[in-house]
Amino acid sequence: MSNDLLKIIPLGGLGEVGKNMMALEYSRQILVVDAGLMFPENDMLGIDLVIPDFGYLRDKADWVQGIIVTHGHEDHTGALPYVLQHIHAPIYATKLTRGLIEVKLGEHHLLESTKLHTIRPGDKITLGPFSVEFFHVCHSIPDGVGLAIQTPVGLVVHSGDFKLDHTPVDGQPPDFAKLAELGGRGVLALLSDSTNVERPGTTPSERVIDAAFDQVFQSAQGRIIVATFASLVSRIQQVINCAVRHGRRVAIAGRTMVQNVRMAEQLGYLEIPPDMLVSLDQIARLSPAETVIIATGTQGEPTSALARMATGEHRQLKITRGDTVIISAHAIPGNEEMVNRIINRLFQRGADVVYEEIAPVHVSGHASQEEQKLLINLIRPQYFIPIHGELRHLTLHARLAQQLGIPADHTMVVENGYVLEFDGQEGRIGERVPGGYVFVDGAGVGDVGPAVLRDREMLARDGFVIAVVRRDERTGQVIGAPEIISRGFVFLRDAEDLLARAREQVVKTLSTQKRRTKTEAGGDVRAALEEFFYSETKRRPMVIPVIIE
Repeated sequence: MSNDLLKIIPLGGLGEVGKNMMALEYSRQILVVDAGLMFPENDMLGIDLVIPDFGYLRDKADWVQGIIVTHGHEDHTGALPYVLQHIHAPIYATKLTRGLIEVKLGEHHLLESTKLHTIRPGDKITLGPFSVEFFHVCHSIPDGVGLAIQTPVGLVVHSGDFKLDHTPVDGQPPDFAKLAELGGRGVLALLSDSTNVERPGTTPSERVIDAAFDQVFQSAQGRIIVATFASLVSRIQQVINCAVRHGRRVAIAGRTMVQNVRMAEQLGYLEIPPDMLVSLDQIARLSPAETVIIATGTQGEPTSALARMATGEHRQLKITRGDTVIISAHAIPGNEEMVNRIINRLFQRGADVVYEEIAPVHVSGHASQEEQKLLINLIRPQYFIPIHGELRHLTLHARLAQQLGIPADHTMVVENGYVLEFDGQEGRIGERVPGGYVFVDGAGVGDVGPAVLRDREMLARDGFVIAVVRRDERTGQVIGAPEIISRGFVFLRDAEDLLARAREQVVKTLSTQKRRTKTEAGGDVRAALEEFFYSETKRRPMVIPVIIE
């Protein structure tokens, strides 16, 4: 019976980097792992954020027993405010992750209505038919966990985002003993982070950044501006430690960054000496050689603090010659163009910019090939399911598992929406459910789809033309000259002749037609102008006819 099947349903993170979300379903009960966002790609014009399509869960909201969040990064927490408006389930997270979630839910006025539970590595909870054990993993943020989920048909291990860092900044290495113990129990399926599968060897430890920061701090003569993720608490601690060593004071730029720093310090995840932090107003009164500014904006987000500094639009901070800007992050796939544009603008304003390609000021938080191999060998699962990556990452990770002896028919490469089914005897790929993109545009969630984006792309490429035509309601004859309004198509001063001939084309089209309805007349005008403009300019502006009777 279908009720006896374990279904693993990826809703996000398989096919792209970001918006991670996974559901496990058994006997009309569902466990959700993560609910993240991703930044819009270059062709997603006007879009603010992208979140998973969780319509499958919305139809089964009463089945959801809980949402487990593996760590505090946006690509695992960012969709929670949108999910929780439809699915009222408790959230389980470690202390720091919970603090970051509380900041986010507070901004959306959802904190009071949400049940939050704090868990620690080593804890075990039961949610419906699922028994979940949490084990510590290293990532680029403290308090990350992996999951050992005991289901009625077998043990499922979810790696979370991980790397096998032996010298992490917080002094807590991965729980190798637990990984080996899980492998000894017998694991049905391993879901493992694929992000860095293209990188051979091992990922460097977070500790290497200390030396790189020291070198930059030592040579910088003026202000130092360090851009990093607002949730990257361990990196913020490294910047503060370096500022202490070099006698500089620190200011925070970016509303979310300020809130996260305050929260992390209250919870004990940041150690900040007294009088070390100053406001942006106060830092303006200090010598440039005594100041460090930590800011958001590593992905080129237009409204971030670093982006506004680069364009000269920040109210309190202006980039000046002699500033040193450290971009301590890796560009997420799809964001490279925006990040490069920010770097170029910073150089243009006279700053010296230090980034990953020229100095080790950032290391990845994801395992490279040798660490991924070690995890597979420790767990030795029956089935291997690569997660968290584009299709090429998932495919290469599956091949890596096959090299280690996992049979090819037991490595399951799927994209979002494909349901994986396990009955205790075998696993298979089942039907597909919706698992695409939901676009967040301003206050609208999901009201912008591919059709709207195609229109925006057309408008951005060729502009638009509005043809306003007045006609007699009884005879259908055109009254006066049509009005042609153009934006983003031609420079009006140089196109008077073109638009005059376009007006003639409209009159000619309507005068040669028999009595037509407004809709029919509008269609005739659109077709005529589209053909005319293409023949004259080889461009295809969006033509919008307006017929006034």
